[in-house]
Amino acid sequence: MYRYRLYVPATDFADTGLRPELLSALSELGYEEPTDIQAETLPPLMAGRDMLGQAATGTGKTAAFALPMLHNLGRASKRRVLTGLVLVPTRELALQVGEAFVRYGKHLDARFVTVYGGAPVRQQIEALKRGVDIVVATPGRALDLIERGSLNLSQVRTVVLDEADEMLDMGFIDEIEAILKHTPDDRQTVLFSATLPARIGALARRHLTDPLRITVARSGDADALAKRVRQIGYQVSRAHKPVALVRILDAHDPTSGIIFCRTRGGVDGLTDRLTARGYQAEALHGGLTQDQRDRVMGRLRANTTELLVATDVAARGLDVEHLTHVINYDLPASTESYVHRIGRVGRAGRDGVAISLVEPRERRMQTDIERLIGRPLEMEQVPTLATIEQARLQRTRDEIDQLLNADDSRTQLNAMKGILSDLDVDHDITDVALAALTIVHRQLAGPDVEGNDEQFVAVERPAKSGSTKRDRGPSSHKKGGPVAVLFISSGRRAGVTPADLVGALTGEAGLRGKDISDITVHDRYSLVEVPSDRAKAVVTAMRGTSIRGRKATIRLDRGHRARM
Repeated sequence: MYRYRLYVPATDFADTGLRPELLSALSELGYEEPTDIQAETLPPLMAGRDMLGQAATGTGKTAAFALPMLHNLGRASKRRVLTGLVLVPTRELALQVGEAFVRYGKHLDARFVTVYGGAPVRQQIEALKRGVDIVVATPGRALDLIERGSLNLSQVRTVVLDEADEMLDMGFIDEIEAILKHTPDDRQTVLFSATLPARIGALARRHLTDPLRITVARSGDADALAKRVRQIGYQVSRAHKPVALVRILDAHDPTSGIIFCRTRGGVDGLTDRLTARGYQAEALHGGLTQDQRDRVMGRLRANTTELLVATDVAARGLDVEHLTHVINYDLPASTESYVHRIGRVGRAGRDGVAISLVEPRERRMQTDIERLIGRPLEMEQVPTLATIEQARLQRTRDEIDQLLNADDSRTQLNAMKGILSDLDVDHDITDVALAALTIVHRQLAGPDVEGNDEQFVAVERPAKSGSTKRDRGPSSHKKGGPVAVLFISSGRRAGVTPADLVGALTGEAGLRGKDISDITVHDRYSLVEVPSDRAKAVVTAMRGTSIRGRKATIRLDRGHRARM
């Protein structure tokens, strides 16, 4: 299927032949040398080759396809013609890719427009009318604009499908096929994907011509992350995870972090708990409006939010420079997702910490993760009361040391001399200092530590078969009230996507799309949140239903064992 032609990898951006305007922009941004994926892809993409690229998030692939597109832009004219289209799976990634084009093309007379669902379509139509060189779009909104006659792809020379595996997982294959029909047959087509399952190969065979295949090995990505990201694990039962998380946060004191949960309800509940503890925490999931999501991301980037609690909607494409920690409150459904998540830290040479809370029933997934990264997780005991207190004392010491070494410390300290002189009359100066330290420490320490140490000494064994102990149960969803979790015996290995499940539930069980709170597709099964008062009726209606041509069993989830 794939032919290979020798291209010499670029060792320096200047060696690539990029336009001077682009080299200037890269220099101003502090780019010194190409990443592996950039070194391999820049020369052939600038030459117009079709390409199938495999690279994980955080490897620099946005620049790998953006720079050639900018390099090959024609000279500006009064009547701009759309020549480049980039399709991405999520609104967050669309915004970030669009911003990247602006940064790289700052010295070019070019216009870029980003279009995505959840934002007013009229504004996007007006932006397109003013003329555009490159459009970054989510598939649904792109097809909508095509059907409205507002997005003309007849002159497009390059189409990029970024995070193609994610787009297919989200059920966008029909939209992608329809969009490509509106582009010229002789276009350059570039497909980037973190993984290359069979359906990606089929898509490439249909739409790529003599593609060059470039791979930045997954093991290399995992090895690179392992070198710059410390990966820690805590084994803890589901019942004790909320308390364990707070203790871990108290001990690690992250400057800025993302906490990943499996469901929207889990995100909302955990965000409320952390906020009540005094943390600056924000929720991010698909149930928020686009304006709400933009505001949350703005506060995170401005460093006014300490913790972002999110579903995997944030796992791809999210790039915030100052992130120090990623916490897997719930382990992801696949090892690939694990790499995507922890790739939010340890970028651009920065160090980071990835923390995973592993339930006893998730030991197999832990093993799979360790096999992928080539080393065991650093398994630690949940911090004890004594450990947390020691960490708090150290932070108090560091704060005082920082004040004493600050350039303007003398002015601040002199203002306190009067108080010190008054107290020195009646008290020993050492006691005064100790009392002041105690007050500072109380203010910095925050709320009392929850729970007792004994509950974390040993982790409970998974419930035996037939046990009545539930691992899941109805939860409360902000918009729709209580929800129940349905287990469906078909997953990613059967080709099932969230779109398939939505179609089956709405078509067979009479649910509306907004009735479905959350969907998680695992390798061999899927979990779906629906209103609890309709769950039994849904199970009854779905009996004998086929999904992707296979009969599927559907039932209320009763704390099944993880089947990875």
